[in-house]
Amino acid sequence: MIDKIKKLILKKNIDGYLISKNDEYFTEYSKISNLKSVSNFSGSAGFALIMKNKNYLFVDGRYTLQAKKESGKNFYIFEIPHVLPKNIFNKTKQKPLIGFDPNLSTYNALKNHFDNTCILLPLNKKLFEKENNKNLNNNKFYSLNDDIAGENSNSKITRVLKLLDKKKIENLFVSAGENVCWLLNIRGKDLPNSPVANCRLILTKDKRLYFFSDKYKISNIKKKLKRLKISFHEENEFFEILSLIEKKGNFCIDNQTCSVLNEELINSKFNIKDRIDPIYYFKSIKNKIEIRNILNSHIEDGVALTKFLYWIKNCKINNITERYVENKLENFRKKSNNYLYPSFNTIAGSGPNGAIIHYRSTKKSNRKLNKKELLLLDSGGQYKWGTTDVTRTICFSNASAKTKDLFTRVLKGHIAVALSNINNQTTGEDIDKKARKSLKSIGLDYRHGTGHGVGFFLNVHEGPQSISRNNKVKLVEGMILSNEPGFYLENKFGIRIENLVFIKRNDKKLNFENLTFAPIDKDLINFKMLTKKENDYLFKYHLEVYSKISPFLNKNEKKWLAKLV
Repeated sequence: MIDKIKKLILKKNIDGYLISKNDEYFTEYSKISNLKSVSNFSGSAGFALIMKNKNYLFVDGRYTLQAKKESGKNFYIFEIPHVLPKNIFNKTKQKPLIGFDPNLSTYNALKNHFDNTCILLPLNKKLFEKENNKNLNNNKFYSLNDDIAGENSNSKITRVLKLLDKKKIENLFVSAGENVCWLLNIRGKDLPNSPVANCRLILTKDKRLYFFSDKYKISNIKKKLKRLKISFHEENEFFEILSLIEKKGNFCIDNQTCSVLNEELINSKFNIKDRIDPIYYFKSIKNKIEIRNILNSHIEDGVALTKFLYWIKNCKINNITERYVENKLENFRKKSNNYLYPSFNTIAGSGPNGAIIHYRSTKKSNRKLNKKELLLLDSGGQYKWGTTDVTRTICFSNASAKTKDLFTRVLKGHIAVALSNINNQTTGEDIDKKARKSLKSIGLDYRHGTGHGVGFFLNVHEGPQSISRNNKVKLVEGMILSNEPGFYLENKFGIRIENLVFIKRNDKKLNFENLTFAPIDKDLINFKMLTKKENDYLFKYHLEVYSKISPFLNKNEKKWLAKLV
């Protein structure tokens, strides 16, 4: 594919071409990855710049080691946000001419990447059409009952329109399929690990809905949605529908998922007043029924993971490989009738592979487990009705004092997050500092956020909330986040401890409550480093794990789990 792009560069007399990771729906985990086709990089975030004589790959801190292994032969690797194309082009005497696909880029991303250091040329070239057509599917969309979602579509639409009315905005273009799914209580099978439907929507002030998708996918949802003022259209009818909407109104779009092409089409007829889709924030706050369903999913997931942990801690691991581990855990999850599929590709990193933050085993990298090495296991599931994500670090022999020290520092950060007083630490930025404190006291850190938002039977990663540097979104009751500090020693091992938590109000206080129930490997803890408060937390956590999970375990599993309390 690189040769094909180089030919385009010569033909169009340009200096370079931008390759985006995303498909035209801007989803994190799509079945299509133009970036992988070009660079062999398989991570979930990044982009490439193919120049006449050089190739650049830009990835964040989670993927630097992975990118070097997968793409280092043909690409210069840079870590974002520390280095972006604008930093490279700032040093050039003349602004280069860079081509890009307006279907696959947003103005927000282009500004962030280049910031007037080059001339950008939209080239609507279907360079990857043949490859991408192989990944199309005919799976139809489906509806969630209101008693599962906890709120009907009409109520959600009313809430969104009320906010838009306050801002004096008449129309909302919902370009993120996950947000359409939340608004209309529908789901789909267009992505490998998320029940997201690839679709878009225009919502007008008079509650009229214009729904855009492949028409053959909508037959199962038409009946459920007929109570709404909704019409269904093919994607290529977007401009035609824009022409029918009253011209006096203005628009709100989403700067993360509204393509350059669609923004230009809207801008040709309307004033764009806002570029933040309010549905992201509404979606981040789960109602009590969603929380209850998610909690039930986590108990089923906790049973599967606990059974797996008992198995792997009590078996001979000599001939067990990373891929065997992935399949074994998947088989434990499949024993639940409500389990559907993984919420992301399982990370089973043995020894040095665990240091690759978002590692994924391949035939080439697949290692056998070693008694003297750690295993980092990050996995999750999509259940009826909830999304799970959990990481455990496992040892198989007496770990060194240094390894225990590092694991315990990560654990101290994990407990510090879990015990946060959200009334005092009101944003993810505040809490992120607490998670890193023990590691930073000896000059160490980790190159990822401490926690991300999680959807209700949707994406395993969602915003706007997160526990990370510079996230200033106020944390409120009903939000779900991950709690996952870590530490990674290149070519040696990785350590991460992850639970999902939700924000609950107890009297006037806001606290995190655990959703994840699975034991933490006590063989890796230096208990002398823990305070009484931290020891008490660990005891109470394992007691709660035993209380919720033990009724579903056999006699031997139950005895093993009881010893961890």
